[in-house]
Amino acid sequence: MHPSRIPALALAADLVAVVVFAAVGRISHAESDSLVGLAGTALPFLIGAGVAWATPWVRASPASLWAGSVVLACTAGIGFALRLGFLGRLPLSFAVVALVSLAVLLLGWRGLSGVVARLRGPREPSHG
Repeated sequence: MHPSRIPALALAADLVAVVVFAAVGRISHAESDSLVGLAGTALPFLIGAGVAWATPWVRASPASLWAGSVVLACTAGIGFALRLGFLGRLPLSFAVVALVSLAVLLLGWRGLSGVVARLRGPREPSHG
């Protein structure tokens, strides 16, 4: 893979992770399967992820675990704050499950990516 594609793929992976988190949460609570409902659930966390991606720490090395930690902190922190602001409540059980779920999704793909990169080893540059 060409290194210039890594940031775009990393951003896409983060956005997909947040949408999957929201979708699984909605399914586990038997909430309606509408796109509007999914968007409403995911939006506070997508905003948090967007803020993380505006930082130089994430843009400098988007597939690193450090960047994943920044994305996780912003996604969860801002998502929780917006959710609290709009709904007026933030149950501790939700916050714990959401934080663990987001950590698995946002750090998980980065960890797997790092393992695969190490297993593949250094590659010779392609000519052509």
